[in-house]
Amino acid sequence: MATQTQPSFSPRRHWRIGFDIFARTLLVLAVVVMANFLGARFFERFYLSSHTSEELSSRTLSVLHSMTNQVAVTLYYDTSDEFYPTIVALLNEYKSATPKISVKVVDYVLDAGEAEKIKEQYKLNAADDKDLIIFDAGNNHVKIIPGDQLVQTTLQQVPNEKEHEFRRKPVAFNGEMTFTSALLALENPHPLKAYFLQGHGEGGLDDSGNFGYLKFATTLAQNYITVTNLELNGDSGVPMDCNLLIIAAPTDALSENELQKIGDYLQQGGRLFVLFNYASVKQPTGLEPILQHWGINVVADILKDPHDTMTGQDLKVRRFAQHPAVNALAQHSLQMILPRPVESVNWQNPPANAPQVTELAFSGPDSTLAGDPAGTPRSYPVIAAVEQKPVAGAATLRGNTRIIVAGDSIFLGNYYIEGGANRDFVSYAVNWLLDRTTLLEGIGPHPVTEFRLLMTHEQQQDVRWLLLGALPGAVLLLGGCVWLARRK
Repeated sequence: MATQTQPSFSPRRHWRIGFDIFARTLLVLAVVVMANFLGARFFERFYLSSHTSEELSSRTLSVLHSMTNQVAVTLYYDTSDEFYPTIVALLNEYKSATPKISVKVVDYVLDAGEAEKIKEQYKLNAADDKDLIIFDAGNNHVKIIPGDQLVQTTLQQVPNEKEHEFRRKPVAFNGEMTFTSALLALENPHPLKAYFLQGHGEGGLDDSGNFGYLKFATTLAQNYITVTNLELNGDSGVPMDCNLLIIAAPTDALSENELQKIGDYLQQGGRLFVLFNYASVKQPTGLEPILQHWGINVVADILKDPHDTMTGQDLKVRRFAQHPAVNALAQHSLQMILPRPVESVNWQNPPANAPQVTELAFSGPDSTLAGDPAGTPRSYPVIAAVEQKPVAGAATLRGNTRIIVAGDSIFLGNYYIEGGANRDFVSYAVNWLLDRTTLLEGIGPHPVTEFRLLMTHEQQQDVRWLLLGALPGAVLLLGGCVWLARRK
């Protein structure tokens, strides 16, 4: 008689097991969701990729968190480019910091159809319109950044036994600096305006020589400040659209008429950035009495320090006060050239509502004046700031007066602006002068770590034969020997 097979589980037990599996699955999913939520909100992000080893600066995060417009970023790029992964990783960091940024990648080499749409949308007609980063905030507010502007390079000699050969070696990546500037420009359609005084031997904004100010002007542009030359001849004063007046290294004295206009500008609540030069020790500019009125004394001498110098003429500035214009420089240094001391005026009886003067940066304790080398060495201030606090019930035409005076001008010229944190100081100084507190954290270029083995063409050919011939041949020979040994 055949034995009847009994079911292993009752229907009730089937349902109980199924419900248990379903409940456990839901519990695991809930734990994963909660862990992701808590991690995104309370825990620090980990940067596992070498392309994202640099976190976004505080200044960039301030700009991203203050955004009000949606910005669509299109990476119109050849994805085989060596810097493409770095650019994508950086844009993903921007995207992760704010939901107002979206990122789209269009490879114009592999996706010709989508590339044509982008070319038509943004009127890309030139043959070199490729490898672009396009920031689009809508309403025709578009910033297009060529990829080759993101990387600083230097010439490096390539080993070659027959002739001199060079390659462009990447040394720094300026992606964050450039992208944040583009977002700032899109968020503020009307940039602030700075005027650069001319007519007294000052360097030029378009001068690319060692002592010109082309890089200075570029740094202002990256902070979304337009710069225009200004001459104060005639009856016109400082223009009303002047948000910042820059006077850099005048070597000739200003006229009484010009000095009167600058004095009126400051009384109206203007913002002034002055760079003196060692040459003005023997040729006063006329600005010195005006600055003394605001509490700053520019000493008619220059500083030297035998210990904090590399060439005997430069001076490393490593000490800084607590002030928004220099707080970010605490772990850095400035490289100044024969700076003049810039100190606060020691008023015996300060006037009512006296301006607040802060000495910002100081030389080392072994500094001496060139005119008094036998004097006792001590630390001297070389940069100072002035802020005129508002008077209750009174308003000035341009706001509250702010001034920064530096005892050197060469350190912000094209040659030395890359020394130490000189370029960053420009950003800190102008953003404090313009009262843009969200931008007081600077963004510097990120160094590029490159792993590359340089060989001559003959060495490359030897390696090619080794990899394509010798190594596979050795494997085949070894396999043949094993086959013969097994046959025996």
